[in-house]
Amino acid sequence: MTRPPLPPFTAETAARKVQAAEDAWNTRDPHRVALAYTPDSVWRNRDQFVSGRDQIVGFLTRKWEREQDYALRKSLWAFIDDRIAVRFQYEWHDAEGQWWRSYGNELWQFTPEGLMSRREASINDVRITEADRRLFGPRPATETDPIPLR
Repeated sequence: MTRPPLPPFTAETAARKVQAAEDAWNTRDPHRVALAYTPDSVWRNRDQFVSGRDQIVGFLTRKWEREQDYALRKSLWAFIDDRIAVRFQYEWHDAEGQWWRSYGNELWQFTPEGLMSRREASINDVRITEADRRLFGPRPATETDPIPLR
């Protein structure tokens, strides 16, 4: 199975890979998202370590049960050969209705078939009010601005 675009990445193909990841994660469908990763993919997400598609599906299922009304934006930071660095922000609320904006960076490594074999994510959460929200679902086609620092 291949998952284009394939490495080695160019600026254009790396940007397409990042947008495809954003689009998939915004579906909040753990099974769909997991198909972008190798069967033995390894992750570090914050302080959690995940290995393999089954654990990825379980991790994402729990994540989106806790992080309600999740909306994500990703931005290409850098790329070389089979690796991409991304910065991202997402907003969500917890069961009590508290809104959060999560800021992070990811390092990705891909197989020649375009599947992600390694994902390392560092993420920080900041409380926001509902009035401070700026992400409302998947990115509209008209939204081209890079994600702001704050």
